Amino acid sequence: MTSSRNATKSHANRSHANRLLGLLPPRDYRRLQPHLQAVALDYRQSLYSANEPIGFVYFIETGVGSLVNTMANGQAAEVGTIGSEGMVGLPLLLGDDRAPTSVYIQVPGAGLRMKAALFKRELVQSASMRAVMLRYAHAFFNQVAQSAACNHFHSLQQRCCRWLLMTHDRMQSDEFLLTQEFLAMMLGVQRTGVTAAAGALQRAGLIRYRRGIVTMLDRDGLERRSCECYGVSKLAFDRLLGGRARRVRPPAITAEATAHEPPPTKRSPH
Repeated sequence: MTSSRNATKSHANRSHANRLLGLLPPRDYRRLQPHLQAVALDYRQSLYSANEPIGFVYFIETGVGSLVNTMANGQAAEVGTIGSEGMVGLPLLLGDDRAPTSVYIQVPGAGLRMKAALFKRELVQSASMRAVMLRYAHAFFNQVAQSAACNHFHSLQQRCCRWLLMTHDRMQSDEFLLTQEFLAMMLGVQRTGVTAAAGALQRAGLIRYRRGIVTMLDRDGLERRSCECYGVSKLAFDRLLGGRARRVRPPAITAEATAHEPPPTKRSPH
């Protein structure tokens, strides 16, 4: 038993770019490795759609995925985010093959994917792999619950600070693409509200925000302006998953990705 724990710890210390893969015992990771395909994660790319079978599991290495809930009238709101600390495809872990939500890429990056059927097969074979994934599921649930409370009790500017800090953590770069469209979905407001909140943070010298590109200028100042929800969620992830994800600098933002921002829309991105 002791040697098994040591082996797991040793593997975790090797720090894969994706936190969950880095936490897997060596034997689990060796079984997954042949099935993991490197993929680019492009802006607005759909990783799975609401009420449709989930074909792949994604382990994000850089970039941010957005869990989106779309209402009957087409209005959409983000209810959670996934980065290098987690995976896309949690319904498969919980015994379902689809969800009422969708996942899109809000900040482009890269990751690894594997077929859903293979992921489910490996879960059945490995209790240690299930344990790692279930701890992440619990941490993600805590994030979603904290976000619901945050949206009810805290100001738009505090919530904007929180989401910017969370995105910054996932990118591990001081500059990243985050359009007004996705920031509005993250905060559950109209784009005019995003303009006002981001403008106030820019005037305070905390960020620079131009044409959908955020540059972090004063992270400490941003943390001071944020509500307690950022720290609460981060502590929960560190308690359940241990340590920190490895810092990885994402690919440079290309001119093509920032050439223009899509017009305002009430429908979910496709």
